[in-house]
Amino acid sequence: MGQCLSGGRSCLDVPGRFLPQPPTPPPPVRRKLALLFAMLCVWLYMFLYSCAGSCAAAPGLLLLGSGSRTAHTPPALAAAPNGTPPRLPFRAPPATALAAGKEMAEGAASLEEQSRETPDSPSSISSFFSGSGTKQLPQAIIIGVKKGGTRALLEFLRVHPDVRAVGAEPHFFDRSYDKGLAWYRDLMPRTLDGQITMEKTPSYFVTREAPARISAMSKDTKLIVVVRDPVTRAISDYTQTLSKRPDIPTFESLTFKNRSTGLIDTSWSAIQIGIYAKHLEHWLRHFPIGQMLFVSGERLISDPAGELGRVQDFLGLKRIITDKHFYFNKTKGFPCLKKAEGSSKPHCLGKTKGRTHPEIAPEVVQRLREFYRPFNLKFYQMTGHDFGWDGTDPGGVI
Repeated sequence: MGQCLSGGRSCLDVPGRFLPQPPTPPPPVRRKLALLFAMLCVWLYMFLYSCAGSCAAAPGLLLLGSGSRTAHTPPALAAAPNGTPPRLPFRAPPATALAAGKEMAEGAASLEEQSRETPDSPSSISSFFSGSGTKQLPQAIIIGVKKGGTRALLEFLRVHPDVRAVGAEPHFFDRSYDKGLAWYRDLMPRTLDGQITMEKTPSYFVTREAPARISAMSKDTKLIVVVRDPVTRAISDYTQTLSKRPDIPTFESLTFKNRSTGLIDTSWSAIQIGIYAKHLEHWLRHFPIGQMLFVSGERLISDPAGELGRVQDFLGLKRIITDKHFYFNKTKGFPCLKKAEGSSKPHCLGKTKGRTHPEIAPEVVQRLREFYRPFNLKFYQMTGHDFGWDGTDPGGVI
């Protein structure tokens, strides 16, 4: 049967199949999928809108916060209170050629600290979230010691999702304290709720003013000290300097005030740093021993997961970093990360780590061991740990 179309003078007989048909209602499944897709679009729009402010406020989004850039900038000299131009500190010329050699060695070591390699750039995802959160003063600091394994510990810790750390050494409490805590906080990476802000500067441990300054910032700051056999540490310290200044005096001549009497020159920083008990005394005037963790540099190489477990417990973190994160690099002689922070590739520390030490006369090494022995024993008693530098079981508790 046809239908009659009105509006004209005649009525046409039109078949019904040629007329527009009402739309078929969508099946229930298609309706639900369409609704789900619409909700997803709305959620994505709200997420991107909320993040727009953070992204716009972080022009260096692909960098690890502002700290990595700022920490490499040499600190400006502070002007005198009366407005006179700043003056460089006067240093008297060394009295002897040997003293000049030691001063040269100290200068080369300082240059080495300033030219440390920067850590790998994080992935785009971790960089995106670096623009979120807020900057906080550090709740934990790796305060020492130089050539003990502080760089390795920091790189290992940064694998943990709840640890955010400055890559470069800020040197705030020993070199830039006059710039104030606001300047220091601005160096820190942004953190979210539940994350810990950290930094590491190994020279803090031997800086007399550092304990009081950190305590003034926060008495609750957790302190980590990576220690190593002081004899091996001194040789490693010298090796680092030698790589920068091949013309410095020999290790033996720098070690002794008088070679014939065997008197050790404790004014040389490579020797002085290893007198751990002496430096620890200054820290215990401001912090309880329970607020400090002492990490074995030797065990950080032989059992990195074990030492990282102790560190994670000390920081109140879940034990996420385990054996599965490490592999041993036979060429370098120390463990490397299977996956570094923000990367899917294996990562070993740079070429400045794992240098071959020069040959040192056995009698010199033996004399140094005799010199350090009483200080080591006192350090074991103060910390409650026998690190095994005198032939005892390393890592034991006393």
